[in-house]
Amino acid sequence: MALDGAFLYAVKNELLPLVGGRVEKIFQPSREEIVIFIRTRQGSKKLYISANAGSARIHLTEKQPDNPQVPPMFCMLMRKRLGSGKLTAIRQDGLERILFLDFECINELGDMVTVTIACEIMGRCSNLIIIDENGKIIDSIKRVDEEMSRERMVLPGMKYTLPPRDDRMNFLLAQPDEIVERLRSMNPMELSKALIRIFEGISPILAREWAFFAGRGIYLQSDTIEGDFLDRLLYIIKKTAQQLTLGECCFSVASTKEGMLKDFSFIRLNQFGNLMLTKELTTASEVLDYFYCERDRAVRTKQRANDLFKLLVNLTERISRRILAQREELATCAEKEHFKLCGDIISANMYSMKKGDSTLNADNFYEEGCPKITIELDTRKTPSQNAQYYYNEYKKCIKAESVLAVQIEKGEEELQYLDSVFDALTRADSENDIIQLRLELREQGYIKSAANKTKPPKALPPLEYKSSDGYTILVGRNNHQNDQLTMKFAEKSDIWLHTQSITGSHVIIVTDGAAPPDRTIEEAAIIAAYNSKGRGSNLVPVDYCLAKYVKKPSGAKPGKVIFTNYKTAFVTPNEEIINKLKV
Repeated sequence: MALDGAFLYAVKNELLPLVGGRVEKIFQPSREEIVIFIRTRQGSKKLYISANAGSARIHLTEKQPDNPQVPPMFCMLMRKRLGSGKLTAIRQDGLERILFLDFECINELGDMVTVTIACEIMGRCSNLIIIDENGKIIDSIKRVDEEMSRERMVLPGMKYTLPPRDDRMNFLLAQPDEIVERLRSMNPMELSKALIRIFEGISPILAREWAFFAGRGIYLQSDTIEGDFLDRLLYIIKKTAQQLTLGECCFSVASTKEGMLKDFSFIRLNQFGNLMLTKELTTASEVLDYFYCERDRAVRTKQRANDLFKLLVNLTERISRRILAQREELATCAEKEHFKLCGDIISANMYSMKKGDSTLNADNFYEEGCPKITIELDTRKTPSQNAQYYYNEYKKCIKAESVLAVQIEKGEEELQYLDSVFDALTRADSENDIIQLRLELREQGYIKSAANKTKPPKALPPLEYKSSDGYTILVGRNNHQNDQLTMKFAEKSDIWLHTQSITGSHVIIVTDGAAPPDRTIEEAAIIAAYNSKGRGSNLVPVDYCLAKYVKKPSGAKPGKVIFTNYKTAFVTPNEEIINKLKV
């Protein structure tokens, strides 16, 4: 996990100004989360602690926690034991993933006692344990009995013991000779894996970064590293130790080009190259707050929109199959001239035919030289009825061609619309966005109306950006808002932008009658490309024109417009520019 002992060391240093502060309030938003409000001379601070297996952490937070109407029992116990307590120390044993918070409190008898909170950040074994002045466990947010673990039980009344600990080195104190000796004594393996086995409190991403720096991107083995490679490894380990102890960390978050958060560290990440985007933040708490809150929000949003994703996928597949069948049927209509030819030849040779004939072998007077042609006949029909059958097939093909062409066009428009909704759903970052998309699909008849017609929440305003030249740039969140933004809000002199042949949001540059500079148009094009299906692509084509040249066809689906007098810009979406310009 990325929240290793070294990163926790950086968190501990950030929490040290809390020492001397007093506990104001304690909330328990969920079963494995605790928020402690601590009043310091710099004001009230919120200390967030999570023992959740997938997101265990401790840090300061700016988020406003939920306060359940009925506090859980563990929260009541913490309020009883820590109420108005004074934080006296924050301790970490080496680079173990445990922080101890010592509080000076008054017990039921009025005596001053020390109560310790052990925050164990250890994946699925994470826990939050309250310990009294005698080292006994008062209680824990997750109790561990004999059935769960025979090695280390965590139950009220038991003596608190540290988790089992491997014989590893602390890289903050390790000497170069000791590091080399450990490397030489190990079995041959990949360097990054060897480093994890040697040092305590380092995560795979930190070990890979060290190995990447040492080998300049070349794969290295633990038993063969020597010369410049070994010198570079010892240098980067020493430099990292200095950064951590002196508080000169460079906190980084790595994410995919699609915006999916992958990892974080307290040093600059170079191992991913151009495969991932790196965002640098100021503090360790800011990194943890951003990384886990954004990740949890994305997971929650995906879960709440899961039924819509399934609906859109099923609709898209069904319509695609229907269009394919219609195209195959349309291909058979190409034989219509053959049906007419057969009818004409049968009519011309009717004198030589009789009921019961299975074929007609006659001259094809439509081709030069009148070659012979064989026409299949229905033995149950008269010559006149056979001719009529071919003429009817000809008429069916004529009618089918016109009908199928319209149906295929409508089907393709419907696919394009569903694709636009799917794209908006993938970019939805709040519950309100999902609700608005659900309402849109309900209005279009794709979802049945709800039995309890509760009033839907008010739609959020369009996304707003400010260009480097001071121009306001607005972006629609969904198709309905795209229509409102383009057809109702935008003035004739405003500039409208949209990705070319790619589903995405409508973008408006509010010009107030002025002509915006090229830099503003380029930034707006980048915003349009970022808020589209082409977010992860390079050189995305973006069309732009004056809003007065944009029209909405009668009866068109939401978000569908036509435009003229446009120009095209080719831009590459850039998240740094987007974050810089976003209001």
